[in-house]
Amino acid sequence: MIIIADGGSTKTNWCLINDEGSKINFNTEGYNPYFASIDYIINSLKHNLPADLPLDNISEVNYYGAGCSTEEKRNHVKTAMSAVFTKSQVNIDHDLMAAARALLGRQAGFAAILGTGTNSCLYDGEKITLNIDSGAYILGDEGSGCDIGKKLLIDYLRGYMPEAVKQNFWDTYKLTRDDVNEQVYTKPLANRFCAGFSKFVYDNMNVNLGYSHGLVKTSFQDFFRNLVTHYPNYNQHTFNCIGSVAYNFRNILEEVAAENDMKIGSIIRSPIDNLVKFHLEK
Repeated sequence: MIIIADGGSTKTNWCLINDEGSKINFNTEGYNPYFASIDYIINSLKHNLPADLPLDNISEVNYYGAGCSTEEKRNHVKTAMSAVFTKSQVNIDHDLMAAARALLGRQAGFAAILGTGTNSCLYDGEKITLNIDSGAYILGDEGSGCDIGKKLLIDYLRGYMPEAVKQNFWDTYKLTRDDVNEQVYTKPLANRFCAGFSKFVYDNMNVNLGYSHGLVKTSFQDFFRNLVTHYPNYNQHTFNCIGSVAYNFRNILEEVAAENDMKIGSIIRSPIDNLVKFHLEK
């Protein structure tokens, strides 16, 4: 038995492949090593993995995770995973590699992630050849769920929201200015907190389409201006992207890509199915 897992900052999608080739899918929270300690990951896995998961029979775990871009961070996650999957060979790689493999297979091209956070790269069919640092959620992550959520929260705190959207926001969350500041500046996982509001934007497109569309488009324009267009010959590649934000706001993403002379390739919500295919073929 082997496991393939795609871990974002918010959620991890797991697929167990048994000896007969059957697939069993399940989810846990995400484990970004910049925000989750080794003990936190271990405790979360012990409480959230399926109770009937045959840990002793799993020979290999292939985990692709947000934040796993350096050897130090990969070892951080590997230490935690190895404490739970004690009979398994644990392989840790970056979620950007998962995106590239799922979107492009063994073909060269451009791949990106627009989920809780942002990432992007050029890929030669085997390895990532160029990655412009997204800056993470405080310094960058333009185009991400966190970025969209931050823009929404700023408008809320400054009173820039249209009245109907503001009322709906209050009715949904009952958040005061102090509540927002505490969640962002005091409590852990502020990136996940901010990213959660991208769902509000999506769910409330019909309340004020112009406002919601403009907010998301501004975020995507920032993503292209500050990241995508800085890749050499970027518009000679198709735009391929993974993540719930890219998938849910695909129509707006297509607008911005066209404005930057870049054709859309594949946009998928989750890489897990394509990753499983990649590993089985491998």
